[in-house]
Amino acid sequence: MENVYTGCIYGDGDERRYRAKVFKSGNSLALRLPKALGLREGTEMRVREEAGHFVVERAEPAPRKINLDGIWGAIPGLKPLSPEDRVFEERELDWDGKLLKRD
Repeated sequence: MENVYTGCIYGDGDERRYRAKVFKSGNSLALRLPKALGLREGTEMRVREEAGHFVVERAEPAPRKINLDGIWGAIPGLKPLSPEDRVFEERELDWDGKLLKRD
C-alpha cells in the first residue's frame, strides 16, 4: 500500500489538485491535508470509499443544544420544585367533555 495519495478538490468550476500524505498516528493512520484547504484544527470530516477512491468531506455539525447555565437564576420567581410540590392528586379525566361548562 502506498503512503501518498493524490486527490482532486473541486472549487468554483476550477479543479485544484493537492497531495496529501498518510502517516501513522498512534494506533491509527492519519491524512495530513494542506493548509490551503482552509480547514481548522478539530474540523470533523467524513471519509467514504466510492468506486475504489476515497472521498473526504466535511461532516454535518451535530445538532446544537441549548445551554441554560447562563440564565439560571435570572428569573427571580422561578425556583426548582420541592418533592412535596411534585405530588399531585389523581383525578378522572373527562375524555368525553361531559364536565365542560358551555353556554
